[in-house]
Amino acid sequence: MSDAPDREGPGSPQLQEVSDGVFAYVQPDGTWWINNTGFLVGSRGVTSVDTCSTERRTRAYLEAIRSVTDRPVRTLVNTHHHGDHTFGNYLFSGATVVGHEQTRAGALAWGKPFDEPFWTKVDWGDVELEPPFLTYTDAVTLWVDELRCEVRHVGTPAHTTNDSIVWIPDRRVLFCGDLLFNGGTPFLMQGSVSGAIKVLEDVVAPLDAEVIVPGHGPVAGPELIDRVVEYARFVQTTAWAGKAAGLTPLEAAREADLGPFAELTDAERLVGNLHRAYAELDGLEPGAQIDLVSALNDMIEFNGGRPLTCRA
Repeated sequence: MSDAPDREGPGSPQLQEVSDGVFAYVQPDGTWWINNTGFLVGSRGVTSVDTCSTERRTRAYLEAIRSVTDRPVRTLVNTHHHGDHTFGNYLFSGATVVGHEQTRAGALAWGKPFDEPFWTKVDWGDVELEPPFLTYTDAVTLWVDELRCEVRHVGTPAHTTNDSIVWIPDRRVLFCGDLLFNGGTPFLMQGSVSGAIKVLEDVVAPLDAEVIVPGHGPVAGPELIDRVVEYARFVQTTAWAGKAAGLTPLEAAREADLGPFAELTDAERLVGNLHRAYAELDGLEPGAQIDLVSALNDMIEFNGGRPLTCRA
């Protein structure tokens, strides 16, 4: 369970059986649009947690499932609306696609994948929009044979407005979507910095998970929660100091001492996170709309004026 990101670029996806019949599918290097998924194998079929961003990557994930079982994927849960977790939904023919009602709304609002001018060019494949069509407001329980899987909305904006976890209490295994990044910079621009801290401290940590499958990066243990909380508090502190000094989010990011967070990939996310933190300091409700185009353009500026690197 190494914490170190793959600095040499995307490696081969790794299939890890984290508990009996429960698999994590980890895609190095976990940077932009390169996410993790997972699945559970039951006697009559498979339950998948999320899909991948591109047709190629999702087809490879389906092959990984087939390397374990020839049973069909009957249920697909989306942890949130971002395309790296949902664009591949359409390839899961016959599966019931389950998600929070705002996950459906968010996926439809985002629409088809795009890259330039914000990200470097990506071969998405022939993606068709397939948002969740069985939705819930608070929670739903899935059963894989006799194994209980609790799918819960986390209650407040965090990574996005519609984050859900998949908690398997009998195995102490948690699929947490992008509430946690391991080795990469957490991204809170479309959610809430204060909300992320609240969710991690009040919802995720009390579960006492032994194995956590993050949305990006290697499988981890509960120690990852504190690391992400510390980063979110660093964002808040940087925002407070930056606003007091009259700096813009971009200027505050450029002056920030990343300290222990300098090793994280995709450092430009700090700028987007500061746009969100500044809005919260101005009294904006968690998850409320901010100017995402302006924030993304500032991230590009932080990145030397270059589109953000995507190798999906």
